[in-house]
Amino acid sequence: MTAKELQIPVEGMTCAACVGRVERALKKVPGVVDAGVNLATETASVEYDPGAVQPAQLTQAVKDAGYGVTQQELSFGVGGMTCAACAGRVERALKKVPGVVDAGVNLATEAASVRYLLSSAAPEDLYTAVEAAGYQPERPAAPKSAADTAAALSPHDRAEAELKRDLLISTAFSIPLFLISMVPMLYPPLHHWLLGTLGEDALNGLMLLLALPVQFWVGRRFYRSGWAALRHGSPDMNTLVMIGTTAAFAYSAVATLAPGVLPPAARHVYFEASGVVITLVLLGKYLESRAKGRSSQAMRALLELRPPVARLIEGGGVRSVPAEQVRQGQQVQVQTGGKVPVDGRIVSGQSYLDESMLTGESVPVAKGPGDEVTGGTLNGSGLLVVEATRVGSDSALAQIIALVERAQSEKPPIQGLADRVVAVFVPVVLVIAALTALSWLLWGGADAVSQALIHTVAVLIIACPCAMGLATPVSVMVGSGKAAELGVLFRGGRALEDLHRADVVALDKTGTLTAGRPTLTALHLSPTTQLSENEVLRLAAGAEAGSGHPVAHAVLTAAQERDLTPAPASEVDTVAGYGLQAQVEGHTLHLGAERYMQRLGLDTGSWAEALADLGAQAATPVFVAIDGAIAALLGVSDPLKPGSREAVAELHRRGYRVMMVTGDSRATARAVAAQVGLDPGSEVRAEVLPGDKAAVIAELQHQGLQVAMVGDGINDAPALAQADVGVALGTGTDVAAQTADVLLMSGDLRGVPNAAALSAATLRNIRLNLFWAFAYNALLIPVAAGVFSRWGLGLSPVLAAAAMGLSSVFVMSNALRLRTFQAPLPPVTPVAAS
Repeated sequence: MTAKELQIPVEGMTCAACVGRVERALKKVPGVVDAGVNLATETASVEYDPGAVQPAQLTQAVKDAGYGVTQQELSFGVGGMTCAACAGRVERALKKVPGVVDAGVNLATEAASVRYLLSSAAPEDLYTAVEAAGYQPERPAAPKSAADTAAALSPHDRAEAELKRDLLISTAFSIPLFLISMVPMLYPPLHHWLLGTLGEDALNGLMLLLALPVQFWVGRRFYRSGWAALRHGSPDMNTLVMIGTTAAFAYSAVATLAPGVLPPAARHVYFEASGVVITLVLLGKYLESRAKGRSSQAMRALLELRPPVARLIEGGGVRSVPAEQVRQGQQVQVQTGGKVPVDGRIVSGQSYLDESMLTGESVPVAKGPGDEVTGGTLNGSGLLVVEATRVGSDSALAQIIALVERAQSEKPPIQGLADRVVAVFVPVVLVIAALTALSWLLWGGADAVSQALIHTVAVLIIACPCAMGLATPVSVMVGSGKAAELGVLFRGGRALEDLHRADVVALDKTGTLTAGRPTLTALHLSPTTQLSENEVLRLAAGAEAGSGHPVAHAVLTAAQERDLTPAPASEVDTVAGYGLQAQVEGHTLHLGAERYMQRLGLDTGSWAEALADLGAQAATPVFVAIDGAIAALLGVSDPLKPGSREAVAELHRRGYRVMMVTGDSRATARAVAAQVGLDPGSEVRAEVLPGDKAAVIAELQHQGLQVAMVGDGINDAPALAQADVGVALGTGTDVAAQTADVLLMSGDLRGVPNAAALSAATLRNIRLNLFWAFAYNALLIPVAAGVFSRWGLGLSPVLAAAAMGLSSVFVMSNALRLRTFQAPLPPVTPVAAS
């Protein structure tokens, strides 16, 4: 079984209880492997077996649980269909697109109608599926500008607009309701005047009329969701608001329309409680929605990087097309000040590109013919012609957006505590509310009925678990978004939490601590060889010509600088962790480390002094054996990356144990360790084969240590996978190839302590949020229940609603503080391309 993942946008969730109910509903569907729901992003992430369950069944499960699913509808023409079989083929192709809920094709009108999830599919995915089936989709005309593409409101914006409308309506009715009810109590002459002018019955009737639209028009959202939750046996925030306000309204309606049913002492009305409570709850939700919008600012900035239009070079001319229509191999023109629409390679032109949103580095980078460019970066000056190499979901920007979305939707381990509490919290609250009502009815005295109502409603309102549901996901959402601004990508909430918990940071050397661009700095000939330096270098360059190893680059560059043409080689074979062998102009060449020579049975004893000298210079020794005899020793130096020393010092300052794990020689590794501030004796593991790096990580883990491994993400893949947190240094165009938990887009090692600092800040933020959410309920539920009323300490339903809303706003505001996070180390100024 090959599991697929689907992102489902869920409407109507208001608290952690909602999250739990949607998760349980999805996990019950046969074929679902796992499901997680994020309240902050309002999405469900579902891993499922496509052979056992279809997206339509998953969205239906969400709807059956009492929630909505945001779906998009798209209709477009399809050319080339001639019969019913064609229509069926197109329909099947569309339904196979991940995220498509339903699709229908009409042969008579030659049109397809598709319902899909915007978070998992895009129109271009549908057009591509039709093309792959052998037919011609009719794409809409290219948008004129980015503003045109953003004209339509997003689902979040539409929901916020509806919330604002309901809030305004509720406020318009609740303010006079509150004034009629409360002001006379504060100014008795006004109270007497109203009673004398209108009479108590008329006054109560007026308040009934004002409360009606608030309770049943504006408040219908609470009835719709609250009743569905109650029907499914999982009461949530909506249920609590529904029960509490309905109790206050119904009691007041009876006191107004049938006062004889109640004892004279209990004929009070609480219309202002039901109306104002609903208004304050809506105000809290509206402020929360606004804060959510700000919390996803980094994600919106990433999405806005996608240029809507590309200038496609075709048939000797240039025409504007939607950027998603550009195909691999096609060429596009990028004007001065324009955004690069696709990942590609510059064919002609020179310019400086602003890559700050992808790498976190603010200095523009020089680019010229042959250089790679990333879609979404800004062309500062000069006209460029770019050949597309990666398009659509394969592009770096698409991969980055997918990673940030995944990080925001995945729960960190600390969320488990909140989930366990919330699973029983609302039912417990209902029990507490029932006990509160019973206690006041039995021992409340002459005003028992009114007091029972007031305290029960206050308990139901104050206990809404909104803050609990938001405490973790909003912090993760803001933290991962801030990380993206700094050029750091966390693959999930777990990585965001675990990086902070690491005890040891293990660093690869080549390409991590060092630049990964070695140069040949020494060439020692054997006294017994008959070949000259140039002849040895020419043969070695021929053997290395097809290799991508950094040492090969150094040898080839040195040959080029001496105007030497590499000799033609054959039968080239790489010996992993040792070196390579090849046939060059009739000679058998072996190039590699000292251990390779020893493996071949060649004596390296006479080279001890030269090896020591190279080690002291932090140069990597590479032996060249020709026809079974060592002919030369090459010294290859790899300069330290700017910022490596500062990064190691900052990690030490933060309490991490830092060590180096490398396949290089001990002498070279120790020399580099001394340069960056590591103890060469205890914190260096050298001459470790690529396959054995994972064993070194496992050895540390067996000592009870949490390990973060930092490497290039490709050669170090086994060690990155073994580590508790794998951190890969790469570039924007390499992001698709990375497999680590954390990606540093700029390749700057100073991103490691910056990411660790952000991880720590996010965890502190989450802990504070959880403490506030739990402490708030633990402290105020007894107050709302009237436990301390003997000492004059109580909480009315109106104040309870205000406090409940403020708790969510506090949590959101606290999470938003992460947007002001300052990285402890500044980014390195990038090296301009030649």
